[in-house]
Amino acid sequence: MHIEIWSDFACPWCYVGKRRFEAALASFEHPGDVRVTWRSFELDPGAPPERGGDGAARLAEKYAMTREEALAMQRRMTDVAASEGLAFRLDVARSGNTFDAHRVLHLAAAHGAQDAMKERVMRAYLCDGELICDHAVLQRLALEVGLPSDEIRDVLAGDRYAGDVRADERTAASLGITAVPFFVVDRALGASGAQPPGALLELMRQGWMPAEATAAVVADGASCDAGGC
Repeated sequence: MHIEIWSDFACPWCYVGKRRFEAALASFEHPGDVRVTWRSFELDPGAPPERGGDGAARLAEKYAMTREEALAMQRRMTDVAASEGLAFRLDVARSGNTFDAHRVLHLAAAHGAQDAMKERVMRAYLCDGELICDHAVLQRLALEVGLPSDEIRDVLAGDRYAGDVRADERTAASLGITAVPFFVVDRALGASGAQPPGALLELMRQGWMPAEATAAVVADGASCDAGGC
């Protein structure tokens, strides 16, 4: 069974969704028969390398709320993350473009280290306050998960895997995916948002029974889209 997960590094619900998916997979009766592929999705393809200013202030402006309300929203997200064992630091997160990080994720897939790379970059962005569009940062993170230094430099120096990122995004559009995380089982069943582990487990169980996987089943959960989280 093939499970594809569309997500963006800049999406806090995607990291929460990753933890919930891992919990569901650990409870699934056939975990060794599941192949997981992380697919690329950019919430803001036109994002600059780094956005300046205070994150809470940007959030307040975006949603026409006070800075105090924005801070409260961040605290609620941090509390949700903490319940999944994640130590979010949205107060120090450095927002910026994620395209190159997605290209490096494809390199990691070629070396069987895609999940480790996804985990490391998400932690760097959402927990450690690192600027993940910075090539030096991406180089270090990729080395930490065991990718070859010469290939990392080659990817970051050119446009290798750019076509793969765009292909993932075109596929997302063709499947009607506009918010992430989004889980797809064998291109037959889908779940939108950071579903509870029980819901994701049920999705896998349905996908395991081909006779029942004849039409998309989409459930809505907390997610991020181009309009925000």
